[in-house]
This record gives sequence, structure tokens and C-alpha cells, in this order.
Amino acid sequence: MEFVVKSARPESLKTATLVVAIGEGRKLSEAAKAVDSASDGALTTLLKRGDLAGKLGQTLLLHSLPNLKAERVLLVGAGKESELSDRQLRKLITAVQGVLKNLGGNDAVLALDELKVKGRDAYAKTRLLVETLADGEYAFERFKSQKSEALALKKLTLLTEKASQADVERGATQAQAIAAGMAFTRDLGNLPPNLCHPSHLAEESKALAKAHKNLKVEVFDEKKLKELGMGAFLAVAQGSEQPPRLIVLNYQGGKKDDKPFALVGKGITFDTGGISIKPAASMDEMKYDMCGAASVLGTFKAVLELQLPINVVGLLACAENMPSGGATRPGDIVTTMSGQTVEILNTDAEGRLVLCDTLTYAERFKPQAVIDIATLTGACIVALGSNTSGLMGNNDALIQQLLKAGQTADDRAWQLPLFDEYQEQLDSPFADIANIGGPKAGTITAGCFLSRFTKKYHWAHLDIAGTAWVSGGKEKGATGRPVPLLTQYLLDRVK
Repeated sequence: MEFVVKSARPESLKTATLVVAIGEGRKLSEAAKAVDSASDGALTTLLKRGDLAGKLGQTLLLHSLPNLKAERVLLVGAGKESELSDRQLRKLITAVQGVLKNLGGNDAVLALDELKVKGRDAYAKTRLLVETLADGEYAFERFKSQKSEALALKKLTLLTEKASQADVERGATQAQAIAAGMAFTRDLGNLPPNLCHPSHLAEESKALAKAHKNLKVEVFDEKKLKELGMGAFLAVAQGSEQPPRLIVLNYQGGKKDDKPFALVGKGITFDTGGISIKPAASMDEMKYDMCGAASVLGTFKAVLELQLPINVVGLLACAENMPSGGATRPGDIVTTMSGQTVEILNTDAEGRLVLCDTLTYAERFKPQAVIDIATLTGACIVALGSNTSGLMGNNDALIQQLLKAGQTADDRAWQLPLFDEYQEQLDSPFADIANIGGPKAGTITAGCFLSRFTKKYHWAHLDIAGTAWVSGGKEKGATGRPVPLLTQYLLDRVK
């Protein structure tokens, strides 16, 4: 989809579909008033018949209004509030897109600049609007014999005032980059696990680097992981025929000596639970256990499209967790890269094992901050549902930066505590630490485990188990989150 920003009178534009807003109580927006005036009161006459009340998301499609160059006019209800919430704006835009998808015209003009959104200026409102539209186009049909028909709509023009045009253009540009990153993340997540294994993620990373000269990629195999002393990482992979890979991405957009920001992604391309095997129901969704790594790749895609003037390191901890005669057993003890020993009480708590060694490896980059992203615990879904990611860390300033980025991006997180009392649940009689802390506060004790390996830098942990994909039914699929949050965090660091 091509997005164009223009300052012009809505009634003067030649387009397949012109979209204007109507408030509840049949109140015409300024754009709608201009259309009404040009068409000799056509909108007023139609609204008096009671066809559209102006409730949020209601739509009414009109054809061939007099004296207009637009072939159609789409009226959309803006509700009764003077300012919309983020969610209300998304609902309104989704309703518009639902109509436009079924029309034959190849372009449309959105005269919705007057809509006010709480806490958002022209730039931030455009970001949310364009991301919603671009993300709404997404479809994953790679393995379907019969594809959906291509949409006729190819171009969307956003009308704005001259004074706001630069801000709206910037918002549209950044939104498209973020949407592209989300689509990349969703594609990787939605791939079947027989194709999307650790080596495939390595090839995708190399392909991204091949297209951008300021991105370098290294891929570490089992031999290299053993040389580094990554005993916990290797323990997860030893039951699978698919070899593990640690993928290191290094983006140099800033000055050579600028310390990088590091993003660490959990990339378990399929998680059976290992010897502590999961129930069969919905186990197919365990292909999404690599969405942390996929979201790092998606964020890199957005950063590369925007060519942000900062340095970013990505570390993807990729393995497959399978049961076999060679698999790790409950009760095994492994030695991590940090030298700490771990008693593995549950082989289904494997994400923290690949992450702990990768977080230790992150030290060598002397990062400004490290953020790990992982579909880590089902307990996070119990605590926060599927709308909000869990957030923990060892630095209050970093936590607040991520919370703020989540608010700005409408990709929110919520802070959970890492009190010392929770650390005691990880005590082991045989090793330095156990890999689980019992049934209570499972998300927090997982964060406590990771915190043991992050003492040398500012660190935050995002548990995206509830937000990385939608479960069950026809709507099942990866969401692309938290690419908006992560990209916004990096955009804020540029400022």
C-alpha cells in the first residue's frame, strides 16, 4: 500500500472513495460540511432519513453525489466523544478498511485529520492510523493452494493541514517501517516448524544483512557454543536433530564508538517441553515459541528501513526442544557460560536456559542497555491476559523508558516486581540455582532466574507469552508484537 500525505480541499479531489467522519447525533465534521456544501446538501438530506447515527465505526457508502469529483463518499461514525481513545481510533479505522477492501477503486482519500485522539498530536495520531491500516492488510497464505484475490486498493491519501504536513509525513513513514517489521515477524512466526528451524532463522538474518551494508551477521554453531561454555543453551538442543544456532546481528547506524543497545530474543522454533512433555492440546502453537527472536528481526527490519543513527546488537538464541534418548532429563545439572550451575527440574522451562547464556554473551558488547524478549511463561497470560506484555528489570530508568514507549506505540507493557523474596524460590540443594521456582509467581521467578545473569549492565525482560500470537480458530496467528514497542524505544533513544 502506498501512503501519500496531501493538503487540499476534500471536495475538490478526484478519487475512487472519499472518507469523511460523522459524529454521533449526525454531526458533520468540517470535511463532511465541505462535501455537503459542494453537493447541495446531499449529506444532510441523507442523514435526516436516519441511515447513519454517527456511532463509532458505523459506515454508510454513498455513490455519485452531485458536484463532487469523488466516485464514492464513505461516511464513518466517529462517536460522541470529543477525543477518541487509541482503541476507538483503531476501531474506526478498521471499520473504514473493512469497507474499502470490498470496493473496486484503486485509491481512497481519508479526510479524517480533524479527529482528536487523547494524548496524541498529528504525528502520533498518524503513526497509529497508518500502522492500523498497514497491519490490517496482512495475510499469510503461502501454503494455500487458492489465494485470496488481490485488493484493488493500492493508494491511500491522508489529508492534513499545511502546518501539520511534515509531522504527518514523518508519522506515515515511521508507521510503514514498523508495519513492515511486524509483517516480517508475523511471517516468521506463522511458518510451520518443519521449515522454520534455527538454521532457517540464520538464513533469514543473513538475507537481511545482504540487503543492508551496515548490518553484519555472525552465526555460531554447536562447536562455537561449546567453545564459549554455553552448557545451558546446548542442554536445551541436545534432544533434537535440528542443531542450535546463536545468531549475532550488529547494526552500525551511529558513531563507531557509540555503545549499542542490545535486543536478545528467545528463538525456540518448536517446544514440545522435552522430557517434561506438554499436553497435546494446542501443542501446534508451540511453533510460536520463537516469536521473541522473530520480533528482534522485525525490529531490525524497521530500524534498517528508517536507518536510525544508533548502534543496535541483536542476539537470537535459537534451538528446538524435543524429547529423545539424548534429551536433557529433569534432575540434570549444567554449567552456564557465567560459571553458575543450574539444576534442571523441568525441561519445559527451557527458554531461560538458552537466554541465560546469551545474556552472559551480551556483556562483551558493553551495551547501554539489554532487553530480552521471550514467550517465557504461561503464568504471564494468567496475570495479564493477551493484551499486555510483562516487564521486569534491574534499572528503573530503563523500565520507565519501555513503559513510555509502549504507551506511545499502543503496544503496552506492565511492570512486575523482582523482589529478593522471589529469588529464594530458585534455591537448589545441589546446584547454584534451579531452573523453576514452583507454582507461585512463575513469571516473576523466571525473571529472577534471568536477573542472575544480567548484573553487569542495565537489563529489562519482556514476557510476551500472551501478546506474541492469537490462539485458536481462524484468527490464529502471530501478532508482530512487540515490534512497535521496541522500535519506539529505539526511536526515543535517537531523540
